[in-house]
Amino acid sequence: MPISDHLRAVRSKIGHDLLATTAVSISVFDDTGRILLGRDAETDLWTLPGGAVDPNEHPADAAARECFEETGLVVRPQRLLGVFGGPEFLIRYPNGDLTYYTVIAFEAAIIGGALAPDGEEIASLRFVDRPEWERLAVSPSSRVISQQAFAHHPAPYFAAATWRPES
Repeated sequence: MPISDHLRAVRSKIGHDLLATTAVSISVFDDTGRILLGRDAETDLWTLPGGAVDPNEHPADAAARECFEETGLVVRPQRLLGVFGGPEFLIRYPNGDLTYYTVIAFEAAIIGGALAPDGEEIASLRFVDRPEWERLAVSPSSRVISQQAFAHHPAPYFAAATWRPES
């Protein structure tokens, strides 16, 4: 589903103006350590599965739902990779919508389903190793998150605070 009913209703009120929202991302690895990426049908960039969290939805449920909707895989989020934001997460969509995402990223295990792109948001899917990932046109936000996923740090990631009160 490209846009939820909730976001469609919000967009009907604010048009293409900036909307800040919470989203999730899922990093799924195969048995050889390759990460799953999908080629975005509109931009042709490679991305991690993910999307907006619906009202009253737990982030882990949103991550599992988004992964299934986009890839056909049933996954179980197992580990928090981190919480992400910054300039790479400000997206201007082809239709003109401007959205800033704060992304809660998970690593997940495959527990079922069959790998198949949804054909609407995701045109194709593939598992890639780190050297191939470095050569691909990966969306800026997915590049930041998947870099952390490949690192397999034991603690969740977040950008260190740089804000200080004015003197």
